[in-house]
Amino acid sequence: MAAGERAEEPLAELGHYVVARPIYSEAGFQEENERRPPLPPTLRERAQAACRCSRKRAFQIAKSFLPILEWLPNYRVKEWLISDIISGVSTGLVATLQGLAYALLVAVPVGYGLYSAFFPILTYFFLGTSRHISVGPFPVVSLMVGSVVLSMAPDDNFLIDGSNATGTNGTGTLIDIESRDAQRVLIASTLTFLVGILQVIFGVLQIGFIVRYLADPLVGGFTTAAAFQVLVSQLKIVLNVSTKNYNGVLSIIYTLIETFEKIGTTNIADLIAGLLTIFVCMVVKEINDRFKHKIPIPIPIEVIVTIVATGISYAADLEKKYNAGIVKSIPRGFLPPEPPDVSLFSQMIAASFSIAIVGYAIAVSVGKVYATKYDYAIDGNQEFIAFGLSNIFSGAFSCFVATTALSRTAVQESTGGKTQVAGIISAGIVLISIVALGKLLEPLQKSVLAAVVIANLKGMFMQVFDVPRLWRQNKVDAMIWVFTCVASIILGLDLGLLAGLLFGLLTVVLRVQFPSWGGFGNIPGTDIYKKVKDYKNVIEPEGVKILKFSSPIFYANIDGLKSSLKSTVGFDAVKVYNKRLKALRKIQKLIKKGKLKATKNGIISEPGINNEAFETDEEPEDNEDLQVPTKEVEIQVDWNSELPVKVNIPKVPIHSLILDFGAVTFLDIVAVRSIKTIIREFERIDVRVYFASYQDHLISQLERTDFFDDIVRKDIFFLTVHDAVLYIRNQMTYSDNQDPIFEKISLMQESKEPMEFTETSRPDDELDVQEEAMRRLAS
Repeated sequence: MAAGERAEEPLAELGHYVVARPIYSEAGFQEENERRPPLPPTLRERAQAACRCSRKRAFQIAKSFLPILEWLPNYRVKEWLISDIISGVSTGLVATLQGLAYALLVAVPVGYGLYSAFFPILTYFFLGTSRHISVGPFPVVSLMVGSVVLSMAPDDNFLIDGSNATGTNGTGTLIDIESRDAQRVLIASTLTFLVGILQVIFGVLQIGFIVRYLADPLVGGFTTAAAFQVLVSQLKIVLNVSTKNYNGVLSIIYTLIETFEKIGTTNIADLIAGLLTIFVCMVVKEINDRFKHKIPIPIPIEVIVTIVATGISYAADLEKKYNAGIVKSIPRGFLPPEPPDVSLFSQMIAASFSIAIVGYAIAVSVGKVYATKYDYAIDGNQEFIAFGLSNIFSGAFSCFVATTALSRTAVQESTGGKTQVAGIISAGIVLISIVALGKLLEPLQKSVLAAVVIANLKGMFMQVFDVPRLWRQNKVDAMIWVFTCVASIILGLDLGLLAGLLFGLLTVVLRVQFPSWGGFGNIPGTDIYKKVKDYKNVIEPEGVKILKFSSPIFYANIDGLKSSLKSTVGFDAVKVYNKRLKALRKIQKLIKKGKLKATKNGIISEPGINNEAFETDEEPEDNEDLQVPTKEVEIQVDWNSELPVKVNIPKVPIHSLILDFGAVTFLDIVAVRSIKTIIREFERIDVRVYFASYQDHLISQLERTDFFDDIVRKDIFFLTVHDAVLYIRNQMTYSDNQDPIFEKISLMQESKEPMEFTETSRPDDELDVQEEAMRRLAS
């Protein structure tokens, strides 16, 4: 039995700890531990460090700019090559089809989608840091590019006489389609070039952190709205209904209205082909998802459907018999590189900025998912450079903006892709389509391509079910999601993204401006302090209030700090001080009239005099000069007791206030000045202010702003709240029996100078006036 008890004793001790150390103020801690002030490196030292070069450093710089030097020498040919080949072929087939389909979103001939699925991979292979993403068109970015293209080259700009016409706009007006398409291709490639320039600039300036401002709820709401925009834009192609190209605010509403107004002109052959394609693709994709552990390679249903639909369209001659809309012509081979039209930059700079950020954000977010899964790192700034140079290179070959597609990347990873070797092989498959197979796809119906795009939107639409979960977890995040989604649908993708970003930042500002705060108390027998409202066993130290303010303190929330102080202590320090001044003025007037006498023991009434000394608080001000004897008398006033004048003075039941700054990360100059004013306001009514749990850099910041002086010293700063409480308790124990709330006042007798009692507010310069008035009246 005794042995069992001895065995249990160490286990019981593991649940407790005892620490014995001095009570540390900031000044005492610095002195005892010999604080070393930080010495920032000089400009010369920084220049030397930046310019220092060695073979190892040069190789590291080369590897950071060309990540292929990092992973290619370590490529496991026997283990990875077969997997990369299988993955590359599968991804290449999907990329070929998606390139054709997403070209419809950009409003350019579908053949240019093949170029956009080929060229970006060539540069990313050398410069990218992700081993798994499939680079190429993405529906959201393609739609954003298409909105710019349609706004700068609408059909109305290419109306011509009937003798030179090559098409119609559905209203009987003739359009020069060749000129229109050529101009749209030029605009798309120029925009791609400009987006690439911006992305390279962002990468060189090391501002990859900018994507952090695109929070997950914001991206979720934006991509869902983009999916809805894509659905509406492809709906008219599935129906083969001609409508105007609307752009800007409410464009999606106008497009829907006109589409349904003309729904009677729907081409049945295109509608049936589109609906069948959507149904088959979604069913097979669901099978791929549910049985992905049993199916070694996902069924490439888009490729199968395209081949079947092309064969049916060719055999049944759907264009001539049913007037179905088909691809018609796909350019064979490559076009020579062309320079961008620099004169268009000014018209598309705003849109290119948002496209550059969105494209980068999508690529990096997808890349990080697989980097985490396979335990390697993504360099955000290098990704900016990689995609920027890819878009610059692609823009010269009539491509539109490239990023990564979620579905295509999932195919590349799920089929066994290990590195970007799979990506370069997929580019080879697209190359074969460009050179040899393009002609075979000319009978393909456009409604089938549009249906393939719609079928790939399922994942983005499923994000709607994130909203209830977000609402339960964090209502602010749910509001960001909904607001961004609605704004992007109504205002358009570019303005909607900006509105969502500003709304998200506004929620951050509001959360910082109105942070959580509360009065804290002690768990008896511990050094733990918790909110008084949250725990029954928490006890506030006698005469001490503890306030924790959970936010940085700056000009926007300093009023919140002052308001929380009033709520915690239960009074307004300025009003208390002004009321005391008013009481002193009345006491002095009564002494002058002989109704009161001032002695060292306090203020007494004359014997036999009735209660005439009690005067109402509403008595009008008496501006006459006060005449009192010249003799100095030291008296004591207990401000918490009943005074011989009727002035409503709030009680001050505390002698100390502790501000817990554990959650304060920075202070601006307004906050520093205001905190110093708060200290002086409480000191004037005999309440000492202490600070605890602050971060070290705040002390350095306060030193730089000349916060410390003869009144505000470092010995009111303590390492923990418990240090401050113990220090206050010791001070109270060893202080005199005299009540610390008493105020000693020296009345200057027979002073001919008029007394100035000014009820004042907070500014520092006015505080000095009040203190001067108090000095004239008090010692």
